[in-house]
Amino acid sequence: MTDTIIQRLEQEPIGKLLLSYATPAIIGTIVNSLYNIVDRIFIGQGVGSLAISGLALTFPILTFLQAFGMLVGAGASARVSIFLGRKENEKADHVLGNALILTCSFSAVTIIPSLIFLKDLLLVFGGSEQTIPYAEAYLYITIPANFLATLSFSYNAVMRASGYPTKAMIAMLIGAILNIILDPVFIFALNMGIQGAAIATVISLAVSASIVMSHFVRKSSIVRFQRKYFKPDWKIILGILSIGMSPFAMQLAASLVNTLLNTSLIKYGGDLAVGAYGIINSFGILLVMLVLGISQGMQPIVGFNYGAGHNDRVIEALKLAVILATLITSAGFFCSFFIPEFIVRAFTPDPELINIASNGLHITFAAFIIVGFQMVTGTFFQSIGIAWKAMLQSLLRQCVFLIPALLIAPLYYGLDGVWMASPIADILAAVVSGAFLVWQVRELKKTPGQIKKM
Repeated sequence: MTDTIIQRLEQEPIGKLLLSYATPAIIGTIVNSLYNIVDRIFIGQGVGSLAISGLALTFPILTFLQAFGMLVGAGASARVSIFLGRKENEKADHVLGNALILTCSFSAVTIIPSLIFLKDLLLVFGGSEQTIPYAEAYLYITIPANFLATLSFSYNAVMRASGYPTKAMIAMLIGAILNIILDPVFIFALNMGIQGAAIATVISLAVSASIVMSHFVRKSSIVRFQRKYFKPDWKIILGILSIGMSPFAMQLAASLVNTLLNTSLIKYGGDLAVGAYGIINSFGILLVMLVLGISQGMQPIVGFNYGAGHNDRVIEALKLAVILATLITSAGFFCSFFIPEFIVRAFTPDPELINIASNGLHITFAAFIIVGFQMVTGTFFQSIGIAWKAMLQSLLRQCVFLIPALLIAPLYYGLDGVWMASPIADILAAVVSGAFLVWQVRELKKTPGQIKKM
């Protein structure tokens, strides 16, 4: 790691440092979300309401596949930050080489079965004769391209963690802008419908992935691919997986929740309710990606300073990230409360779908103010290598709180009960996150070096 980057991470004021790291990360994560959001807007306006519902059916499958990318990407980026903070650059290179081995292995064992059993999976996820054809047309193209998505998004996080936040942002921007340009070309000009959206996404991912991966083969890069580190090292692999397990578990739980959501929406609201969830989810993703950008900007700062033993800077970065994240989720809450119809109309002109989605948006985001705090807390624990706490928070929110709420609330409130499940889970999960964080910060203040691990 160059002396300039080390000096910045160790000495530059936290506010300025977080701004410089979080801004590119925010732009990058927003750009990431635009892949899906732009697809839904063009499909909703150009193909129809049922096409949005079909696209919503793809969430559980794509979320499941993306979980393995997050398992590697989150674990590798956190490990790279910690090793660079300890001035152990060769170990950081070793992490990168083993991460690529994991990516290739996981892609092989997940993509092929997903394609073989695709129709059966869509039936389980709440698909109907009207919506499954749209989902199949999209997924038969995008599932094989999940390998490109992992290379683009997961290794973008490693690039950012190794001291190149602006370059990571540019790589994401190029792919997203290309997707925005190609979507109307394939959907409207070439009249390819939902398949056109999928093809546009794949081309854009391929371009973004090539930019990201080319960074790690250059000798000038702080962390880079080296042939000698492509040999599996189980200690390194377990180190990656131990930290990445938290976002992985969260993604798997999200896939399970999406499946339960789709079946509940079909039962209490029909195909249009599934489409309404797709719209609500798009708005939520945009806000979550903003918070994720702040968290990702915080991650290398916390990871490096934790590795270097600068606990006061770790706490300062954490506090500032929580404040910024809460401001974003508060803005999301107020928009969902005061202008839900304005948001929904961007995705569809269908009056019935607008009505269903507006009501769902209003209820779903009732406790969204506290979500930013939860997300930053999870990233904080990943950044300092205490992954089990981040994983436990995620599992409690998704499985222990959200799933029972999805099963019980609709029995009394119908479709409104489905929407109510999210704020119920958010409130309960925030209590747990707060308890974990208060204890951990106290331990951090008591120790001059690394945090005591429970």
